[in-house]
Amino acid sequence: MEKNEAPLTVRGLTKVYPSFRLDDVSFDLRPGAITGLIGRNGAGKTTALNSILAFTRPDGGDIAFWGMRLAEQAAEIKRRIGFVSAGMTYYTRKKLKTIAAVARSFYPGWDEDTYQTCMRRFGLEEGKTPSQLSNGMKIKFALALALSHGAELMILDEPTSGLDPVSREELTETFLALRDAGKTILFSTHITSDLEKCADHILFIRAGRLTANRPMEEFAAAYRLAECQGGVPESMRPLALGLCRVRDGYTALLNAADAAALGVECRVPTLDEIMVHLDREEAKA
Repeated sequence: MEKNEAPLTVRGLTKVYPSFRLDDVSFDLRPGAITGLIGRNGAGKTTALNSILAFTRPDGGDIAFWGMRLAEQAAEIKRRIGFVSAGMTYYTRKKLKTIAAVARSFYPGWDEDTYQTCMRRFGLEEGKTPSQLSNGMKIKFALALALSHGAELMILDEPTSGLDPVSREELTETFLALRDAGKTILFSTHITSDLEKCADHILFIRAGRLTANRPMEEFAAAYRLAECQGGVPESMRPLALGLCRVRDGYTALLNAADAAALGVECRVPTLDEIMVHLDREEAKA
């Protein structure tokens, strides 16, 4: 097993439901990087993660962690990955130290020093119960448990959803610290401003299909946003990837090359602006 082997390799992942299809999703995770999985609610982000982690059975595709299949080497893989979700629940009236004791019993390689260090770093008190924690602190407790059993790959499903801006900022700083320590992170979210602060790579999923798989800088640099007062120029309409109505007119998302050819004044869009313009019906001017 090579040191720089991809922590996660996904090829042709497919999952079919009566009203939704996750279709032919493929990507690799770069070791020691934060990869953001973005898309609107219902685009397929959670379906993809659930399929990758075998919470639901995929209908097609191949998934490997460091070259290993979950069905064949589950114990080794589960030791090396940690899953954290905003929807995770614990026994709300059990003390954190009791929950940690249960987790400790499942992992022979549990590192008590790491656990105690994480608890101090995150400001967590073992005598409290999950019902006494904010949503942000619950996420930090889940991270503490995962790191204490030696997780090298963190898979995060909407971890900042529903948190206030200060708590989200604290968590993104935590994710950056984990990356600096050599951890690999797959971060699924629809709150793209969080990813702008920490992501190295972007996966963009639309209606069950992966439509972008690029380094963060390349993804943002590929587009330009034109702000059109009044109406959209006729020369711009055929080239616009998406239009959005704003107070004084419209914004139009363009490929960077098309924007340069048009010679119009534009700016680099945010991740949120890219996602909104690409993932909606074209506004009618």
